[in-house]
Amino acid sequence: MSSGHDRLSTPLTDRVEPQEVTSSELVYHGRVWDVMSERVHLGAGGEVTRDFVRHTGAVAVVALRGDPGAEELLFIQQYRHPVGTFDWEVPAGLLDKPGEDPRDAAARELREEADLDARTWHVLVDLFTSPGALSENLRVFLARDVHPAVAEGFVREGEELGMPTGWVSLPAAIEAIMAGRVHNGIAVSAVLATEIARQGDWAALRPADAPWPAHPAYR
Repeated sequence: MSSGHDRLSTPLTDRVEPQEVTSSELVYHGRVWDVMSERVHLGAGGEVTRDFVRHTGAVAVVALRGDPGAEELLFIQQYRHPVGTFDWEVPAGLLDKPGEDPRDAAARELREEADLDARTWHVLVDLFTSPGALSENLRVFLARDVHPAVAEGFVREGEELGMPTGWVSLPAAIEAIMAGRVHNGIAVSAVLATEIARQGDWAALRPADAPWPAHPAYR
């Protein structure tokens, strides 16, 4: 039985089209992020007020090693206080250095969190991590041909001090996700995207400097 909805006549593509903001108020200035309250004009939908976290954006990295068919991904475990969980993640960090190239930021985070760098970089997937609540744009990179590297002058502290790390096979990572043992949304998206890309022999990967029109700082 038909649902009554027509098939899309165009490719499935988000439309980046910010609507008119008629007022904007800084509700809370935080140490990392701010909370905004904005009045938005939606045409026939009228005006609505939306509160959200203003976010700088971020990058994440799937570091991959191993022969074809036996690939392993690097995971780190970090305490996340809002959910009270030591969750398994892929290396990630904020785009909080103005003008920093996203791939360079990803390489920096990989060195800082995992003492690794890579010779081969591609864009894996782009995400809005929670578009109803925060403005975060996140780009996940796939890093292959990894090798040891040191982040000069960087000292781990806070939640990053003594973080467990480990390599996990791609099938084992997928099994952990599907069994409900891994919850981090970025890691889940990254692992599943890696498996899809692998099945296509990596042909769908974008270059590391691919355009990023969804992020206002990189349009």
